[in-house]
Amino acid sequence: MKQLTALFLLTILSLASVNAQKYITKNGHIRFFSSTPMEDIEAHNRQVNSALDQQTGDFVFRVLMKSFQFEKALMQEHFNENYVESDKFPNATFTGKVSNIKDVPFDKNGVYPVNVEGDLTIKGITKKISEKGTLEIRDGKVTGKSTFNVLLADYGIKVPAAVANNIAKSIQIDVDVTLEKLAK
Repeated sequence: MKQLTALFLLTILSLASVNAQKYITKNGHIRFFSSTPMEDIEAHNRQVNSALDQQTGDFVFRVLMKSFQFEKALMQEHFNENYVESDKFPNATFTGKVSNIKDVPFDKNGVYPVNVEGDLTIKGITKKISEKGTLEIRDGKVTGKSTFNVLLADYGIKVPAAVANNIAKSIQIDVDVTLEKLAK
């Protein structure tokens, strides 16, 4: 965990060029949702670290897996112990960029479509992803939003046969982070 936190901080610091404006948050929101005919499962995490470099489009996330909150304590326990093995893999990360960052006028309030691509790591497995989202510029703050799906099998998350009908094979992920300018 210390290595991953150090890597995350190093990544944020490496984004620091003299003229580029950086935006950060330590309390973004990620929601995941699984829907099956048997059961809906939803969890929220409001301890999401993220940074965006306005100049380059570099975008990073670090999510503490144990910070996902479920409606039922037993679901949360199974999620951490059996599915994502939070003690062994405490964080999920994304390292990538907004490929069309030059299309976002950071000096003008509005909502702008963006393409985000990079490496998503969950449970120690890294996959390339490419997703659409929006950046909303409002009074000097940047709110990033995206909704996409993740296949459990892609990240080595195995669901026992006894509950296979209760958990979807594809999980919807909703990202909603409001980033503020990093003080120089």
